[in-house]
Amino acid sequence: MWRHIASNAVTMLIVLLFLMGGVILWGKGQYDAAGPLDQAICLQVERGTNMRRVSRSLEDQGAVSSATIFRVGADYAEKTSQLKAGSYLVSPGASMAEIVDIVTRGGASTCGTEVVYRIGVNRLGVQVRELDPETNRFEERVAFTPAEEETPEIYTEKKAQADTRFRVALAEGVTSWQVVESLKSMDVLEGSVAELPPEGSLAPDSYELRPGDDRNDIIQQMQAAQELRVAQAWQNRSDDLPVETPEELLVLASIVEKETGVAEERGQVASVFVNRLNRGMRLQTDPTVIYGVTKGQGVLGRGLRQSELRAATPWNTYVIEGLPPTPIANPGAASLQAAARPLETDFVFFVADGTGGHAFAKTLEEHNRNVAKWREIEAERANQ
Repeated sequence: MWRHIASNAVTMLIVLLFLMGGVILWGKGQYDAAGPLDQAICLQVERGTNMRRVSRSLEDQGAVSSATIFRVGADYAEKTSQLKAGSYLVSPGASMAEIVDIVTRGGASTCGTEVVYRIGVNRLGVQVRELDPETNRFEERVAFTPAEEETPEIYTEKKAQADTRFRVALAEGVTSWQVVESLKSMDVLEGSVAELPPEGSLAPDSYELRPGDDRNDIIQQMQAAQELRVAQAWQNRSDDLPVETPEELLVLASIVEKETGVAEERGQVASVFVNRLNRGMRLQTDPTVIYGVTKGQGVLGRGLRQSELRAATPWNTYVIEGLPPTPIANPGAASLQAAARPLETDFVFFVADGTGGHAFAKTLEEHNRNVAKWREIEAERANQ
């Protein structure tokens, strides 16, 4: 009798183990399989929450088929304790395993609200944007200029939320003084900037930041990025380039940056200055004169006077020979590349053509005709 009972118990245990194994395999299949979500969502993970609440939120939003399997899978993967607060984009069909990885990986939020501080040539602008999960595109909620407008309530509200992302976007052609002054006015940063970074040493780009970051740390990131770009451009420079050091290349790139906003022209503009340097001609470029007047501190806001064109400053390329002693702005990567490998042309002159670009010329006679056309355009615009 006891032998029969023991035999039945063993059989039952085997069956139970078999069933448990089947359940585990089924659960693992559910955990790894594509999820039921048909449209992307932005999952909010609040600070101090737990995996149970997250799993329920996902189930309520139709992102997972079972909150229980989601939690068990996260426990089995030993990721339950790694939950990170933030806003996370969950794509259609994302599996439970993929979602667990998203909410425990850490790093910046991938959706929700983003505050962008745009440091431009003329001013600092602030933009509050939100990601639309369906289109995966940011939609602007508000944009304002702190120095000229009152702070919108939505900016104050979103700035205080823990999952809001922050970014500073540095435009090509801004000066180091403009960057520092803009960073000073950004109320999410801390620390004072004791020394103005050398002109040209900051890389125009987009940088992630967090409330409480030190302004000097942001500047160091910009400088490290620019050092790398200059080194790469110098390494890939043309063999016959008439500059002797990476620093001179940076100066040339800054002039190219300030002379044209048309991307397709950078190589031609750079060729003009390289041709002038090779022929011993003065560069005669207005942006260098303007820098001699402003020292990079703000925008001139008017045309140059004849007295300023004749004034002897270290940056006035109508007066000095060769390159000025320092860059006149912070050039972007494209201008650095154009300066390092300019197009091969015979152009030594250029002037505005009325379309936002320039007319290039090989001879003074041709250039004078282009200047005359530009003067006509200016006269017509003045009479409108």
